[in-house]
Amino acid sequence: MSGSTGLQLFAHPFSSYCWKVQIALDADGTSYDYRNVDPAHPGVMDELKALWPLAKFPVLVDDGEVVAETTCIIEHLQAKHPGPNVWIPGGDEGRRVRFLDRFFDNYIQGNMQASVNHALRPEGQGDAYGAELGLKKLRVAYDWLEENLPDSKWAAGESFTLADCAAAPALFYADWIDEIGEQRPRLKAYRARLLAHPAVSKSVEGARPYRAYFPLGAPDRD
Repeated sequence: MSGSTGLQLFAHPFSSYCWKVQIALDADGTSYDYRNVDPAHPGVMDELKALWPLAKFPVLVDDGEVVAETTCIIEHLQAKHPGPNVWIPGGDEGRRVRFLDRFFDNYIQGNMQASVNHALRPEGQGDAYGAELGLKKLRVAYDWLEENLPDSKWAAGESFTLADCAAAPALFYADWIDEIGEQRPRLKAYRARLLAHPAVSKSVEGARPYRAYFPLGAPDRD
């Protein structure tokens, strides 16, 4: 680990968007203080609300500077606390990375979230139509990735980038909602490579005690 950086990460171990930032921090070996917002840690959420009234997480605090939104946090880390990974390269590769970052957040994470939201709402107040529409769009996104992922190890090439930080949690949880399946071997293999990455595996294991939070039930395969 690198020396103290004065970084605090307000996050929850089961949150996919928190994973996205944790993966970047852990892959770079950057030291940080993990502030767990789970109710089992009283007062931490109140600290977060004082820093960021919207109370969304993750939030990074860098020696008093508050940085919100996952992609912005990772951009901040690259600029202020660079490590061995270049999260957003320059040129055409960087534009591809940024596009894939938005793709995984919006079309994988966003579409699977509709099913989670439906399951979490009180009886009679769900959105079955929205959940089913989200599943249809998720399958379209799966198929696009199956056709367009490169032959390289990672989403945008041979380097592990911001795109992979976004892909890992999105594909991890989306597969719980609607399994990628054998009919998409390229995408299934990419998900497996992501889960084998040490920084991703750390987030998976850190979230394991919270799986009862998943409203549709966590499968045994991961």
